[in-house]
Amino acid sequence: MQNKGRFGTFPGVFTPNVLTILGIILFLRLGWVVGQAGLIGALIIIVIANLISLLTGLSLSAISTNMQVRTGGTYYMISRTLGLEIGGAIGLPLYLSQAISVAFYLIGFTEAFVAVYPVADPRVVATSLALLFGLLAYIGADFALKIQFFILLILASALVSFFAGSRPHWTTLQLFSSPGSTASFWQVFAIFFPAVTGIAVGASMSGDLKDPARSIPLGTLASIAVTALVYILVTVWLAGHATVDELLNDYMIMQTLAKWPLLIIAGVWASTLSSALGSILAAPRTLKALATDHVVPKIFGAQLGSITEPRLAVVVTTAIAVGIIWMGNLDFVAAIITMFFLNTYGMINLTAGLEQLIGNPSFRPQFRVPWIFSLLGAIGCYAAMFLIDTAATLVAICISYGVFLYLGRRALRHDWGDIRSGIWFALSRFGLIRLETVPWHVKNWRPNIVVFLRSPQTQEHLLEVGTWLARGRGFITFYHLIAGQVEQLAGKGLRDTSRKHMQKYLREHGAVAFTECSIVENLYSDALTMLQAHGLAGLEPNVVLFGWGTRHAMQMEQFRLLRKMVALKKSVLFLKYDESRGFGEKKCIDIWWRGQDRNGELMLLIAHIIAQSLAWNGARMRILRLLTREEGVPGVTRHIEELLHRVRVNAEPKVFIRSAPEQPFTSVLRQHSAESDLVFLGLQVPTEEQLTAYVKQVEEILQSTGTCILVRNGETENILDVDTEA
Repeated sequence: MQNKGRFGTFPGVFTPNVLTILGIILFLRLGWVVGQAGLIGALIIIVIANLISLLTGLSLSAISTNMQVRTGGTYYMISRTLGLEIGGAIGLPLYLSQAISVAFYLIGFTEAFVAVYPVADPRVVATSLALLFGLLAYIGADFALKIQFFILLILASALVSFFAGSRPHWTTLQLFSSPGSTASFWQVFAIFFPAVTGIAVGASMSGDLKDPARSIPLGTLASIAVTALVYILVTVWLAGHATVDELLNDYMIMQTLAKWPLLIIAGVWASTLSSALGSILAAPRTLKALATDHVVPKIFGAQLGSITEPRLAVVVTTAIAVGIIWMGNLDFVAAIITMFFLNTYGMINLTAGLEQLIGNPSFRPQFRVPWIFSLLGAIGCYAAMFLIDTAATLVAICISYGVFLYLGRRALRHDWGDIRSGIWFALSRFGLIRLETVPWHVKNWRPNIVVFLRSPQTQEHLLEVGTWLARGRGFITFYHLIAGQVEQLAGKGLRDTSRKHMQKYLREHGAVAFTECSIVENLYSDALTMLQAHGLAGLEPNVVLFGWGTRHAMQMEQFRLLRKMVALKKSVLFLKYDESRGFGEKKCIDIWWRGQDRNGELMLLIAHIIAQSLAWNGARMRILRLLTREEGVPGVTRHIEELLHRVRVNAEPKVFIRSAPEQPFTSVLRQHSAESDLVFLGLQVPTEEQLTAYVKQVEEILQSTGTCILVRNGETENILDVDTEA
């Protein structure tokens, strides 16, 4: 059962991120970076590093606002988007990195501690702290996060002490690298970059956040901005108050310049301890998510009596940390840790970029990021990996690929959707071949629409609607049915002429679609045959669009055809076009919601796709519901608002009450939607006995509005609310 979130943005995301980013490099290596690269060079390094972390933070924000992020943080996001195998290949090394990081930061603390108290045994001190932090995490994240507030206060005090210190005059600024520099620009960059790799620590607390979709973007981006400002200010202050020789040779230059030197020592201790604490909170939650997905044995997710804490995962993480502490040298392991973190952040960027490029209608993040930014972030992460340590990068890639192959051989099953089928969908012939091998999920539903036309020349409004629906990144096929005898018409070139006319229209309107033309003896019965024969592999049509018949007999045939198409699980749209008004000003779309069947889901999604087209840019969508009793208004309004928030579609709910119990729907429709530019109405599937009366009723309703799309959903699954559940 999913735990209710306990933490807000500040304690759950912002604070863990800040305490991990403002670490040992700030206090012990930033002066050396300034001495090697000069002020301008150091600022460029900081800007490049923070730009990569910012792009990653933007991608993280986009993904986290497109799904309900549960326990596992970045692993959860990647696995639910790119699949379990890739998620596991990233998540398992990520967990090991987080667990090893606990030891890494504690060893860093003990080195600074022993410098002040030489009699202390480093391993005993580090082991004692690992056990203490493990106990804090075992008791609960609530208490551990409260400790972080105290550590944050120490860090702030240390920075105040540093900036409060002063010298009689500013030194001569060394803008670029000096003759005494012993490292190249990229070597210095490699030393500094691990300082900004803590941006996803807060996201690892996703399962314990009250509102992950709000807290992860806000907390992550705020922590990046604050820490970047701190690094820039400290860099400028160091360059103006210390000589190049001091910067290169005195790792404790911040203590030398500080007004109260002991606070810098406390800051060094606090920075390493805070990073260790953040890691020991994040790592068990990643392990629990891996256990939940059966990437590792499920027993590792055991909570051992706790309602909220993955206690067995805490014990395992603590044991790994203690073991690493007693192994001793961490130099090469530390490089691999950084590689795994960067690999994770690179995959976050790649995930967000692919989601945007593939363009699934299900990808509707509240925080939108252009795909180019995400792909630049991915390139930056992988470039940084090779610049920092090529050997460690190759080791990290081999380990991740090995995990990927192992999980692929295990053939683990999962019941959430990912964008793999969307990727193959977009890769034409090669994608068609792969599409049959990748499990399909409703998350990857997209409109594959066949628009049947009797005459493209006189039904350009159907062509126009089809071009708008192409915005849904599916397939649109305009299918002209020519009524007549094949022997008489086949040699007249009508099919080629029709296709050329439709293709010309599409080119002029910048739309991508397919065109077809067939000669048929019966428009409606043969349309059913054409529909079943159309498409291949996983690309069968799922939506059919017709123009609404102008005569009663045509409308009767259309409803008989509708029954058969719904039986085939095809959704049916009828466009009733108002010749006098057309689509009006394309500013208002109304969706009349009954809440009794699945028509509303398709109406809302189709309306959303149309509203995203250039022609309808800025149009407002309204969901209208008619009730008979006043007391039902608050509950229905709240229900619609919650639905819109959950499915991430912008629309305005409107609930109306009949003026009298006998007031006909046509009167209400005329009152509220007569001036709307496009109206969506749902259809029932009448029996043959009900058909005549129902067609008459629909025709009466259509007289009360302008251009209207009648909708009957043939899907058996909810194509709108595709929140992944695991």
